[in-house]
Amino acid sequence: MPTTPTTNPAPGPEAITLAVDCMGGDHGPRVTLAACRGFLERHPQASLLLVGVPEALGTLRHPRARIVAATEVVGMDDPIEVALRKKKDSSMRVAIQQVKDGAAHAAISAGNTGALMAIARYLLKTLDGIDRPAIATQLPNIRGGASTVLDLGANVDCDAEDLLQFAVLGSALVAALTGNDAPSVGLLNVGEEVIKGSETIKKAGQLLQTAANSQDLNFYGNVEGNDIFKGTTDIVVCDGFVGNVALKATEGVASMIVDFMKQEFSAGIFSKLAAIIAYPVLRALKNRLDHRRYNGAALLGLRGLVFKSHGSADEVAFGHALDRAYDAARNNLLDRVRARIAHAAPLLKRAEAPENSERAPAALQA
Repeated sequence: MPTTPTTNPAPGPEAITLAVDCMGGDHGPRVTLAACRGFLERHPQASLLLVGVPEALGTLRHPRARIVAATEVVGMDDPIEVALRKKKDSSMRVAIQQVKDGAAHAAISAGNTGALMAIARYLLKTLDGIDRPAIATQLPNIRGGASTVLDLGANVDCDAEDLLQFAVLGSALVAALTGNDAPSVGLLNVGEEVIKGSETIKKAGQLLQTAANSQDLNFYGNVEGNDIFKGTTDIVVCDGFVGNVALKATEGVASMIVDFMKQEFSAGIFSKLAAIIAYPVLRALKNRLDHRRYNGAALLGLRGLVFKSHGSADEVAFGHALDRAYDAARNNLLDRVRARIAHAAPLLKRAEAPENSERAPAALQA
């Protein structure tokens, strides 16, 4: 295998190849292979590299699917050091290697988040001008669409420059996937007023406003937590701790609605009648909040495309993650990210480069 990153093949709508870590996640090949089969049916020109233990992948035989052997699996509770240094032939690592070698346009895994980020950063490296990769995904809003939120857990402790970089990365992602070249960016804060928030948030707001003045970003201003679900802005920028909490809270609300519906339908006659009347509304709300529809988080800022699926994803959820990676590759997300970074390069330079040169992401193992 090459030891230096190669240029990915220029993708077109009929030539997308995805590398899938089929062994990762809570369910492994039982879910990933079923999702891969559905993906191939939805995208008749796409192809897949099924990465994993060959004996476990033999149930999926398809002319556009090829098995790439790996002898090890990164466990959901494996420490990052073990995944990175000791399991060098894991399905997760081999899948990302396919992107580095130019054999695939994107890699997808439902495995250990911390390990995925560490391996991806080690193999692919970060883009020039980006210090810390970020995890970005969509959360549903009342407008019928979704708000893109980042970071979702890769970086718990962020400074103002990190948040500016996240805004640039998120803008590139939304522009590539929606066609909106000027998506609005909100900075998550405890209030809309510029005088509120920590010193880090205040400085980030100033940097984002400077970027807006130079037309590098469409900065809306400060937003609050409820603005994520109102759809006030296309993008919401925050540190990884806050973003991860927001993500898990959304998943919890959807689960609560499902449990509520089950309880009411199994209760007394009056509760059942009320539940029957309310069922269409509850079902629509459940579908709107169904986190499976928004599965597939992008690891932004790397010299290659890597997508993270939720570890407990079922066939439907993992299928959405595959679709999201496919759309990103088809819409040349990596080139769009590079272009955004190049345009904003003067703003992304840190004043204290030596001090920050060894900063590393503290990825959550979610």
